[in-house]
Amino acid sequence: MGQPACDLLIEQGRISAMGTSLNTPESTERIDGLGQLLLPGLVEAHTHLDKTLWGQDWYVNEVGNQLVDKINNERAYRAQAQHDSASQSLRMAREFLASGTTRIRSHADVDTEIGTKHVAGLLQTRADMAPWQDIQVVAFPQSGLLQRKGTAQLLDESLAMGADVLGGLDPCAIDLDPAQSLNVLFEIAERHNKPLDIHLHEPGDMGAFSLKLILDRTEAHGLQNKVVISHGFCLGDVSDAQCSALLARMAKLGVSLVTSAPPSRIVPPLGACQRAGVLMAGGNDGIRDTWSPYGRPDMLERAMFIGMRYNLRRDDEVEQALHCVTHTGAEVCGFADYGLTPGRRADLVLVPAQTPAHAVVARPVRSLVIANGQIVAREGKLLLE
Repeated sequence: MGQPACDLLIEQGRISAMGTSLNTPESTERIDGLGQLLLPGLVEAHTHLDKTLWGQDWYVNEVGNQLVDKINNERAYRAQAQHDSASQSLRMAREFLASGTTRIRSHADVDTEIGTKHVAGLLQTRADMAPWQDIQVVAFPQSGLLQRKGTAQLLDESLAMGADVLGGLDPCAIDLDPAQSLNVLFEIAERHNKPLDIHLHEPGDMGAFSLKLILDRTEAHGLQNKVVISHGFCLGDVSDAQCSALLARMAKLGVSLVTSAPPSRIVPPLGACQRAGVLMAGGNDGIRDTWSPYGRPDMLERAMFIGMRYNLRRDDEVEQALHCVTHTGAEVCGFADYGLTPGRRADLVLVPAQTPAHAVVARPVRSLVIANGQIVAREGKLLLE
């Protein structure tokens, strides 16, 4: 990525060699990259495949501004529309693949109305896309953990079904009992030996308080390097001293961040995170759902939004945004076997761009997408049936 032109050999789904004038048999299929830029497969570190309305009739959004308004509205819509999380998540995963995304972490709603239906739908999509795409399924209590009795048991069941990660949500603002909410959550994670990915929308001192409780339990349960904070708005909404102290502790415990770089919310400070050694990945969050009409399954576009939100202008700065949806995204989510290195899985994206920064800003149609050594898309069009 951004290195001099070279040849790349793929054998049995893996990058077997890189260099100039590689010696290969005459029967080897050759693809001329035409001097274009080669990127590793893109990484979506935070989305909600189960929620998307992509490909359906336009949803007229008349929802209130509060988080609880959106939660309640979504539950009502699901019941009325008989939303099919399996078919919709598959549709969106295929769109992601066409644009070069080969690794996805997706949250799946779990509550007492739908039970584990959305988890089951995403597990089916994970299996369907497994030859080309790695999908992590997060069992996510969107309506809260304590507010709806029986949710903890449903999360237990979701992890037993095969969900990869345990999700959490605003222990103060939604569950109203942060200590108990987090105690239950961490006990479930420890019981199943699963990592955690916790939505933390809470602002300012409230969010900082919840984050401290999360860090306390991360240490107490020995879950270092297994906890991710999604959003973490509070880190941009407290004093520099508070932020620095929290980031220092996050770095010590290996707690990472994921941001969608929303334009309407205060975001964690990227520079301070980098100086502290806290990794920050990028994700779209929801795409075309009852929460928001915005978004596209294009991680180069999300990288551009990250660059714009953080005022990244120099080429080396814009490349930081690209890292959020490539190498750093893979590291934060724990996706192994990643990158443009001999021996790694051959997940490659060819784009008509001169530099990585150019690719982020121009977001060109992907000329070629190779996933697990197979050509899966050309000129933005998926080749799979």
